[in-house]
This record gives sequence, C-alpha cells and structure tokens, in this order.
Amino acid sequence: MAFSILIVLFLLQFLNLASSQSFIGVNYGQVADNLPSPSATAKLLQTTAVQKVRLYGADPAIIKALANTGIGIVIGVANGEIAALASDPNFATQWINSNVLAHYPASKIILITVGNEVLLTNDQNLISQLLPAMQNMQRALSSASLGGKVKVSTVHSMAVLSRSDPPSSGLFNPAYQDTMRRLLQFQKDNGSPLAINPYPFFAYTSDPRPETLAFCLFQPNSGRVDSGNGIKYMNMFDAQVDAVRSALNAMGFIDIEILVAETGWPYNGDSNEAGPSVENARAYNGNLVAHLRSMVGTPLMPGKSVDTYIFALYDEDLKPGPASERSFGLFKPDLSMTYDIGLSKISLTPKTPVTPSPKPTTASWCVPKAGVSDAQLQASLDYACGQGIDCGPIQPGGACFEPNTRASHASYAMNLYYQMSAKNPWNCDFSETATLTFKNPSYDGCIYPGGSA
Repeated sequence: MAFSILIVLFLLQFLNLASSQSFIGVNYGQVADNLPSPSATAKLLQTTAVQKVRLYGADPAIIKALANTGIGIVIGVANGEIAALASDPNFATQWINSNVLAHYPASKIILITVGNEVLLTNDQNLISQLLPAMQNMQRALSSASLGGKVKVSTVHSMAVLSRSDPPSSGLFNPAYQDTMRRLLQFQKDNGSPLAINPYPFFAYTSDPRPETLAFCLFQPNSGRVDSGNGIKYMNMFDAQVDAVRSALNAMGFIDIEILVAETGWPYNGDSNEAGPSVENARAYNGNLVAHLRSMVGTPLMPGKSVDTYIFALYDEDLKPGPASERSFGLFKPDLSMTYDIGLSKISLTPKTPVTPSPKPTTASWCVPKAGVSDAQLQASLDYACGQGIDCGPIQPGGACFEPNTRASHASYAMNLYYQMSAKNPWNCDFSETATLTFKNPSYDGCIYPGGSA
C-alpha cells in the first residue's frame, strides 16, 4: 500500500513538472525556405512542454506570434552587428527599442545573446568588440528599466575549453582566458548565465565505439570514472556540462549559472557520418528530456536541471555542409513530429515510431532475462539508479539488499525504473537484457512496486 501511494505521488509530481518545465527550451533557426508560419509555430509550441524558445535573430513576426503565450524568448544579435553595438551606444538603444520594448512584456523576452561562438572566429578585432557590445546593450536595457529583467550573454562552443576530460579538469583555453575572465566578470556583475553548446553527438563522431554511443545516448553503460575526484559519470551530457562548471570554478566564478544554448542529435546524415539516425536522435533527445525532468542534475550541480535548449525545432534545409546539418528538426514543416521525445503535453514519455507492443493491462514487473552477464547487469543497475529513482532499498541495510548479488540488485532497480516510467514495454528493454513478468518478484520484506498500467 505504501509503495502504491509513493508511485501515485511520483506520478502526480511528474505530471506537475510537465506543465512547469521551465528548463526545457528549443532552438528556432530560420535558414530554410519551407518553415511554417510564426502563428502556426506558436500554436504548436503551446501543445508541448517547451517553455522557452531561442531565436538566432529578433524576427518581429515570431516575437509577436509568441506574445501572451508565457513562453520565454531568447533573441540574438548577429556577429555582424557587434561592431556597431560596441562603437555606438545609440545603436544599442535603438536595437532595444525596436526588438525588445516594441514587444515587451506581452512577448516574454528573457535573454539577449550577443553573437554566436565569437571566440572561435579567431577574429581578434571582433573578439575585442564583444564585451563593449554587451556592456552597451546592458546600459540600454538599464535605461529602459529592464536591467535585471532581460539578461545579456553570449554563446560559446565547447571549444573554448582546452581540457574537458575528465570533467574535474575542465579549463578554459589559455588563448581565451583573459577575454573569458572579462566576459565572465561582466556576467557575474549582471547575473547572466554562461551559454554553452555541448554536443555529445560530436564527441561520438570522434570516438565511434559502441560503448561511447551508449554513454552519449544516456543508455545503459558501465560509466566513466573521473580520475580527479572519483565521480562516476553515466552520460556524456553531464560530463560536458560539469567540465564547463569546473572551468568556471577554476577561474573563481562559482556563482555563474550555466545555460545549454544548443544540444541535439541529427536523425539523418551522409553515408560517411557516424551516428545520425532516427533511433539515435530519439534516444538522445528523449533521454535528455527524461534526465532533465528527473531533476537529478549533474554530479557537480545536483538537484536541479540546467536550462537546456534542444537543437532544433525544425530542419533548416538551406544550411550548407553535411546532410546532418539539415536534419536536426524535431518537427516537420507540416507540424507533425519527426519522432516523439515526449514533449507533447499529452505524451510525457518518449515513444518509438515502430509499432510497439501494447501496454500490459494486468500487473507487470520488469526483471533481467536469464543468462545476462554481470557486466550487463551492472550497466543496467548503474543506469537505472542514475535516473533519479530511489535505490536506497538495495543499499546496505535496505529491505532489498539481501541477497547481495548483482542480479538481485539489478532486478529491483530495473523494475523500479520501469514502474516510474510510463510502463511501456520499451521502458523494460535495457539493451534487450530485460523482460516483463506477470509474477510478482517480491520476497520476504522486499516489496517490488508494480501494478497494472
């Protein structure tokens, strides 16, 4: 009975999160000639759990379409506008008047990103103008009584780090350190986040091994131990974000928040590209959303979810480069889903595009298949316990600690993960090492949560 109550409370909390997931955002790029209208897009977004949208510019039609939706809006200053912003405070004032004051507060503009990955251009003149541009933008906001209400930041690639592995060794590239220190001091003084673009997809393309793919997709894996602090990381996203946290801490900026401005996985690519597929894109983005919803956080920032903007809302068919560059869209031009990652308000968990087995209608439990190796059991155990479920009962002294075997502990954890998910058959897969049973595996004082779907 107590476990049933816990499950109900968990589901109620989960449903509440679905309507208030301020940490889930999406990037809305426009390098395309087949995009839906801004008004149709605004209506689409209101059917999802997405609470924030990042624009790369300040398209007035989109900003107006998002008015009175409650959706937070990030607008961007193009790299080509930085010089004018830096040299002319009046240009900054006019920019704020046209792109913010003309729409605010009906359109909930929350952040202005000045430039995108400016440091990677290696254009020293442009880099030197970035901070003055941000300062003039901040002054213009303050003059309009919006200081503190609308923040100012800039977006960086992970390449601003010279070290990211292990995460505890994260360090900003010495070539950028003086610039980063000045930018970060400005951001600390004004309470704005460091915006970064971590892409586990690119980490996989540089190391295309099966174990790396599982680590990047939030799938069961043996984890990677940080040699600097002994922390075991179970996914690349946490490792990359914590590397940025370490770099900030090493420079003394322990209070600056991190914002993930872009992350995603392409569903299609050229034949010579490792990783793009619908299955991998659905796994990465769907598991990312589940990870954010769990509120587990990262090992260095536990108990909260970093604001994360998934790339991207739509494909951008005019982008140059490999096919993957044009294949990140979560939705198609006709507003249908490319694949489902559980963002719909009526669909809170990732689904598969293949015809799935129906949900069990009677009580069911998830247990390991016979003959599964200890290594696979450990990977499943680590994965399940890393998703925010309560693995206390299988810790020493817990009701399910005995028998103290990997199979027993994995069985309890895998089942709890299944029960706390939507009880879809694919929630009891664990890389094809688990199966559903209709026989209650509880024993002695160890009670396995379970029930009908």
